[in-house]
Amino acid sequence: MFIQTEFTPNPLTMKFIPGVTVMETGTAFYTSAADAKQSPLAVELFRISGVTAIFLGSDFITVTRSEDEPWDMLKPLLLTSIMDHFVAGKPVILAGGTAV
Repeated sequence: MFIQTEFTPNPLTMKFIPGVTVMETGTAFYTSAADAKQSPLAVELFRISGVTAIFLGSDFITVTRSEDEPWDMLKPLLLTSIMDHFVAGKPVILAGGTAV
């Protein structure tokens, strides 16, 4: 699996494009692991120190970091977590979870 990344206009946010469908319908936005309970992917990403927000779109994930965590430290951890999640076939949103 090859995951593309793109910078966004916000230097604290990076876009990850895994090349597979992320959200079948709608979008989801989380600002904490507690808010993300319905998304195993978001919960996993929040385990990485410095992650402050996750946005799930149809074919991408955006991650926002804190100012004190540089991308060169976070990016490899995020890529690994995203790849492991999709390769394992885990759900992005649990059954009964809601998308906006």
